Amino acid sequence: MEKLNTRSPQQDCERKQGVSDRQRRGQRRDTATSQDGDIESGEELGSLKPNDSKKHQKQQKKNKDSKETDSFVGRPQSPNKASASGQEQEKMKSKKKNPPKHQEEEKSREAAFKKAQQPRASNANSPADKSKNKGGRGSKKQVFESYMTFEEVSHGLKRGELIQGQLRINPKKYHEAFIPSPDDTRDIFLDGIVARNRALNGDIVVVEILPREQWKVVKSDTDCEGASESENTVQTVQKKTAHTPRPDVNVEDQCSDQDEVISKSTLADTGEPLEDPSTPRPNGEILQKTAKVVYIVEKKHSRAVTGFLKFLPDKPFAMFSPVDHRVPRINVFLANCPEDFSSRPGDYTNTLFICRITNWAADSNFAEGQLAKTLGQAGEIEPETEGILIEYDIDFSEFSDEVLNCLPKDLPWSIPPEEMRKRKDLRKDCIFTIDPATARDLDDALSCKPLPDGNFELGVHIADVTYFVEEGNALDAIASQRATSVYMVQKVIPMLPRLLCEELCSLNPLTDRLTFSVIWKITPEGKILSEWFGRSVIRSCVKLSYDHAQSMIDAPEKMFSADELPPVDPEHPIDEIHQAVLNLHSIAKNLRSQRFSGGALRLDQSKLSFTLDKETMMPQGCYIYQYRDSNKLVEEFMLLANIATAHHIKRKFPELALLRRHPPPKAKLVDELQELCDQLGISIDLSSAGALHKTLNTTLGDDEFTTARKEVLTHMCSRPMQMALYFCSGVLKEEKFFKHYALNVPLYTHFTSPIRRYC
Repeated sequence: MEKLNTRSPQQDCERKQGVSDRQRRGQRRDTATSQDGDIESGEELGSLKPNDSKKHQKQQKKNKDSKETDSFVGRPQSPNKASASGQEQEKMKSKKKNPPKHQEEEKSREAAFKKAQQPRASNANSPADKSKNKGGRGSKKQVFESYMTFEEVSHGLKRGELIQGQLRINPKKYHEAFIPSPDDTRDIFLDGIVARNRALNGDIVVVEILPREQWKVVKSDTDCEGASESENTVQTVQKKTAHTPRPDVNVEDQCSDQDEVISKSTLADTGEPLEDPSTPRPNGEILQKTAKVVYIVEKKHSRAVTGFLKFLPDKPFAMFSPVDHRVPRINVFLANCPEDFSSRPGDYTNTLFICRITNWAADSNFAEGQLAKTLGQAGEIEPETEGILIEYDIDFSEFSDEVLNCLPKDLPWSIPPEEMRKRKDLRKDCIFTIDPATARDLDDALSCKPLPDGNFELGVHIADVTYFVEEGNALDAIASQRATSVYMVQKVIPMLPRLLCEELCSLNPLTDRLTFSVIWKITPEGKILSEWFGRSVIRSCVKLSYDHAQSMIDAPEKMFSADELPPVDPEHPIDEIHQAVLNLHSIAKNLRSQRFSGGALRLDQSKLSFTLDKETMMPQGCYIYQYRDSNKLVEEFMLLANIATAHHIKRKFPELALLRRHPPPKAKLVDELQELCDQLGISIDLSSAGALHKTLNTTLGDDEFTTARKEVLTHMCSRPMQMALYFCSGVLKEEKFFKHYALNVPLYTHFTSPIRRYC
């Protein structure tokens, strides 16, 4: 059954008015719930009260009759025509000499918008043309169609006449948008701002497919690939990307500039029957379905944007130009602008503001909004960072007193004796952490003790956060809403208060800490003989960085001195720690080799890192992050622990295990990639994760261009990949859907990072 969000009558009304009261008050929306605390998207279809849609219809009529502010270019016209191409925008930019960058972009944007207003081939069926006939004498022109009612949408989805999906807007060509096709074929295309019907990037929308004569002609099967997402790549947040420990990518749909939506006459006037859209024509062209938005299920976009204010003479409002061109320009009443803005607009030319969209009427090309905050000067790291966080709805507010009251009061805190008696005491064992040099939230520690029979007792010890976070209290609630820590280049927005993240839960050296341990008896070759799960207490003997561990791996015979390492517990000689690292490295190499020979896949993409000034935190330089043996060592044992835990909890809680699955790549995109590689003469096997890994690592030649060839091909292979997903084992009945494609394992979960991941 298709799923829609439950909403109050006020929220149905809000579909016309833009945002909830909570947002108007400038409060933050919880990241894990819908607006105004409603249930997260996923309620069953019948759960909305029948009278909600009637109130919604009344509110629509009321909004149509209400008087709206004129847009800054006079009477609004329908922007249903295609915007200027990216090339024409570039030409517009190049005519200006040296204005600020955002002003250059604004000029090109205005030019593109004016061009979008000019008529093109008449199209009687387009929503915009229909709208021109609406309204009596003296009324404003209807730019956007009214949304369907909830009942109409419900019936349309059940009958298969409408399609629900997440809207993606091309950041480089903002008049192009897409939603995934339910049958995993080519994405459905939404042409222009009118077709999006006031939905913003990321919103869950319902669309209606347009008549076939309005479908788009794509030059060839590989011209325009749908967006794809891969677990091991990084989502771009415009040009200012946040760095995360386990990154994820979003590659936008990039279509050729020559792609045009074909006019009716080109297809229909031939008198020939129309072919199947997925069948290439003799000239290699393919039809792509087009659609229009008829309903917004969930406003995933925060409706908050960073941008600049522009003064408009003789108007009661200023124009707000978002930095993100996927968001419309916004009219902001002068009363809401800084007091001296009207008299000294030049003082604010380079000032970044946050604006929240409060309304977007059906008869206006432009949204209305209110300034929420003045961030500061464009180009400075703190205002720009704050802008990103607000725009992407990241809660970076201070933790409330109610939340902080859930933490231990008696500091410095120590483990109560009664708790010690319940746990396995591992404080005398040689246990240590290996993390990035700057890490302060130390989730995991490792141990490796030789046994008399030549095998090893190998342990992964994870911070026991659940001891401090009780289910259902205020701390649990805020952590579940934040869901994850957010890692920006120069700062971290923690999921939990710093007292927990960096102190009580963090496995800091020379300190007793509560942990959850997985301990195996394992052979030197990596074969597991037995395993134990349980609560424990550890005392880390040293905090090693990846560099420290790498230097130990690179110099197995070297005797390290105390001044070459961080402070070490005198109970454990440096040589004992060094040998433990070497043993872990040796076992990890065997585990890794077995994993990849067993069919696992890793798409290694270059990761850009920055060197920062320690005082100002401003970037001083950048470099490609080196993924070395010490990183691989830690990764291997985290994977082993997660896989073991997944099997354990599935066995103990068959209906309630929280697992993580990774669906296979989209078949259509895999086929297109295979065809492209065949055309280029590149031999690539995409039949399975293991086959692809082997191709990328063994069959790309050994000339001077091998590395570059592999990097480009790796990026191309990430595009068909899907996102990994959390799920509850009782929800999916067939276990074949539990599988993790990239790791090529039947069960997987996230056990190893509780300080920064709520799940």
